[in-house]
Amino acid sequence: MVGTGMDDVTTWLLDGDPAIRWQVMRDLLAEPESVWKAEQYRVADEGWGAQLLSHQDDEGRWTRKLYGYKWISTTYSIVLLRRMGLPAGDPRADRTCRLFLDEALWPDGGINISVSLERSEECVTGMVLALYAWFGIGDPRGERLVDYLLAEQMPDGGWNCDRFRGAVHSSFHTTINVLEGFREYAIAGGPRADEAAAAEERGREFLLEHQLYRSHRTGDVVDDRMMRLSFPPRWRHDGLRALDYFRSANAPTDERLAGAIDVLVAKQRRDGRWPLQQRYPGRTWFEMEQVGQPSRWNTLRALRVLNWWRGNRP
Repeated sequence: MVGTGMDDVTTWLLDGDPAIRWQVMRDLLAEPESVWKAEQYRVADEGWGAQLLSHQDDEGRWTRKLYGYKWISTTYSIVLLRRMGLPAGDPRADRTCRLFLDEALWPDGGINISVSLERSEECVTGMVLALYAWFGIGDPRGERLVDYLLAEQMPDGGWNCDRFRGAVHSSFHTTINVLEGFREYAIAGGPRADEAAAAEERGREFLLEHQLYRSHRTGDVVDDRMMRLSFPPRWRHDGLRALDYFRSANAPTDERLAGAIDVLVAKQRRDGRWPLQQRYPGRTWFEMEQVGQPSRWNTLRALRVLNWWRGNRP
């Protein structure tokens, strides 16, 4: 670490919101589950989690439409609560998750929140699968999401929402949303966790062939925004989001990730922290961090990625 001790950075992280603190305790300090779980339960009643929940209505909605109104919609609000770590069993999350199954589960087995498309959309289906698994909804209809996403996996291993329009190459954005959905499903011990894990392995290979954000043809970075540090990622793929997914899967530390790791290390500031480099345009209920300033979200995620990377190197 450059210019400061790990203890200083850890103390700074622990001075943050409960959504940060419980993950620091679990992922960086290896505290007993009883300790970090107690902190996690504070997400519902304090700080950012409580602030976001205060905008939810009695039906479990933040906006009348499930999707749209970036980033204050019901979809992006409950997705952010999952990233904060709102615990399973919270009745407010349960109400919201069931809205997707009641109102947006399409005959093809996926989630359709579009007003114009008469088919499901893989990105949002992946998001909803992650919600279904993380919050422990237990509704058997959720298994249809698994069927849909398995059927939509493309020959190159990834997924693309524009496949029905003729796309023959997977999308970084769609793929990371589906991979995160399958990861939560596998962690939750879903009845088809083995199939989900096999699909994940193929999806990871797609990202590895592209070194997370490069063209497999030219080697050029596909989109510079994928190399910047963002949080929340919304529906977008970026290098740190992908690395954190690989960490969560405890995937092998493949050499094709080394370039993305080098980029991440280079972004560490002299004070040992990582900044927030960009925010995606749109309305929000509130801002957690400021662009250009040190980011607890990005520092937490960067440190646990590097711990995984360095701890698994031969």
